[in-house]
Amino acid sequence: MTQMERMRAGELYFYSDTEVAANAQRARRLCARLRCISEYDEQYRALIEELIPGIPASSTICPPFLCDYVGGIVLEENVFVNGGCTFLNAGEIRLGKNTLVGPGCQILTPEHPLDYAERREPKETPKRVVIGEDCWICAGVVICPGVTIGDRCIIAAGSVVTRDIPSDSLAAGVPAIVKKSLR
Repeated sequence: MTQMERMRAGELYFYSDTEVAANAQRARRLCARLRCISEYDEQYRALIEELIPGIPASSTICPPFLCDYVGGIVLEENVFVNGGCTFLNAGEIRLGKNTLVGPGCQILTPEHPLDYAERREPKETPKRVVIGEDCWICAGVVICPGVTIGDRCIIAAGSVVTRDIPSDSLAAGVPAIVKKSLR
């Protein structure tokens, strides 16, 4: 298995690998180009489609937007990602239909070794993040590696989501906890 295949499979991988580093460099170049043009420019959409292959025409990502790698982000129909969001997408990030992501949100998949000596090595383990359908992720939310947020959830502004949130929940806080059921 190549390091890129290991990364996409959610296994420990070395990000210093040539193929992985080239993908990251390509993503940085695309994100830099996105910062220089309007989201209403046809070129903007073409760059987003290159960065996120398979993005539906009904889904929108507002600038500025930053991610680590080309690919690894899966958006379903009618997803809206507001400006200033950062998706660290070594692991897969999946957003369900009709989900709204507020400005300044961070979705993070890399998990570094706990041992300080191991952290000196250029390696990490990506943990997939899944956000269900019809969710509203309010402004400034941080979603940590490996989290799944169920369908129809609201995550309050400024929350830090460190564990799974069941469907039909309103969660808030640092760390985010379920405050009430929405059903």
